[in-house]
Parts: sequence; structure tokens; C-alpha cells
Amino acid sequence: MGDTAPPPKVSFGPERPAVDPRTETAPKHGAGFRYRAPVARTKQPPKSAEDRRVVGGLLRELRKAAGYRSVDAAAVVAGAPSSRQTIYAYERGGLTPSLAQFLDLVEFYVLRAPHLDGAKAQDDLRAQGVAAVTRVLTLPLYHVAAAQDLVARMQPGVRRKR
Repeated sequence: MGDTAPPPKVSFGPERPAVDPRTETAPKHGAGFRYRAPVARTKQPPKSAEDRRVVGGLLRELRKAAGYRSVDAAAVVAGAPSSRQTIYAYERGGLTPSLAQFLDLVEFYVLRAPHLDGAKAQDDLRAQGVAAVTRVLTLPLYHVAAAQDLVARMQPGVRRKR
């Protein structure tokens, strides 16, 4: 067998030390891949206490409607999308779930979790889930209404046929 050449060196950054565009000097600790321009970050406005209260109340009502009297009972079910502490924090308003997390919890309570004694009828629980999702989409917290308003403003005008 013959000698094989070593594989070519793969590089994801510049061969020379990266330069910080703000200071035009090489970084102090090693040479690696650096972005050439700083990325602007916008600070998110604080979530209103009212929005957090509404989201927490909707989750609490759905949990109880599914027959789970306590967060502990819901969190131990196989496939629960959040831990006990997280669900408590969402319901109390200490944390606010992302829209995806909220939808996961609603789907869990309405469609996936076994419904215990004292749970609402399936059709009633589904209607309550639809109402919860619809209500959340109107909150300023998730910016859906603002996105719909932007889409409406960007719609092209109606053109006349000639």
C-alpha cells in the first residue's frame, strides 16, 4: 500500500487572526472565526402583568377542565411538555411561555393527556382549547395582531381592469 496524503485542512474562518471591526485590532485570545460586523440586538419590551395573568389563567382553566386538580398530577403524565416547576411558573405569571410552548401545553391538555374523572366532556374541552388559543393570539404579548395589521397595510392596492 502506498502513502496517502493527509486530508486537506478545513477552515471556517480567516487564516489570519480575526480583526474586531470596532477596534481594528486582533483579538487577545487566539485566532478564530469572528463576525466582521457587530449584530444589532433590539431589547424586548417587558411583558405586561395583565398578559402574563391571562396566559396563566387560560392554562390553569384548561388543566382543571382536563380533570387535573393539581399541577403535580398533570406534570407526572408521560409526555407532559413541561416540568412541574415550569407549569407552576406559567400559571402564576412568573414565566411567560413562548407561543409554541403555550400551544404544546394546550394540545397536551386537550388532545394527548388522558382525561381524569371530573374532566369536561371532550367536545367542551376542545371548544375551551380553541377559545384559549384564539384569545392568546389577540394578546400584544405574541405580536400576532401587530403582524396581521402589518400584512393588511402591505397589501397591494386593487387595480382597475382596462
